[in-house]
Amino acid sequence: MVLVFTLSSCCSLRSNKEKRRAMAVNKCVKYLLFIFNLLFWICGCIILGIGIYLHVTKSNLSIGGESAPSFPLTIAIGVIIMVIGFLGCCGAYKESRCMLLLFFIFLLIIFSLLLAAGILSAVGKNSVKDSILTEFKKLQPLSRQPASVIQDVENMQRTLQCCGLTDGPQEWTAIPDSCRCNATATNQDTCNAGVYKLPCYTRMINWMQSNLQVALGIAFGVAVLLIFGMAFSMVLFCQLGRKDGPTTA
Repeated sequence: MVLVFTLSSCCSLRSNKEKRRAMAVNKCVKYLLFIFNLLFWICGCIILGIGIYLHVTKSNLSIGGESAPSFPLTIAIGVIIMVIGFLGCCGAYKESRCMLLLFFIFLLIIFSLLLAAGILSAVGKNSVKDSILTEFKKLQPLSRQPASVIQDVENMQRTLQCCGLTDGPQEWTAIPDSCRCNATATNQDTCNAGVYKLPCYTRMINWMQSNLQVALGIAFGVAVLLIFGMAFSMVLFCQLGRKDGPTTA
């Protein structure tokens, strides 16, 4: 009897230790998933801010709405990521397997879309350049364009610090004020004899590439967070399943 009682006590102690260890692991994963979703929500805020900035800036880079790409998709992605991050925090806090599974599926979908967008942006980069060049060529010579188009071109020249569409200042019969610049030691590459020397096509491509690099950097960071989020959510999902499942003596 004493031996049986001793064995039973040892098994009970071991079972209690395993339960405490499992609870500690659950709390650790739960808090990690909560922190992840907080970072994920912050990334959504950053993407939303970038999308709004690019959308506002685009208004000064378009001619009849044709020359610059639109960025409503970036804004939508930022909002979606913010919502999913908030839902993920709720799922981790409430320890809901249903919410965790939905959260995992949403992350997997976003990861797939992010990967597809990266591939499409890399493949379609040259086609975007060709499209912008074609639209600019249609507007030449500038002397034959209506006043509304000329106003759009001058707004773009002020924003990008450029002159002319594809060939530089020689496209104008009379250099407009939007092409004028003050030469300093820091802008010798863009300002020559008081006039911006680079065409707007070159400056726009440089602007797009610099913003694309920022977007790719953010996308890479979001992708890493997505991988960790999927891993944490699935670990917590499985642990909650074992916790809710039937126990055997």
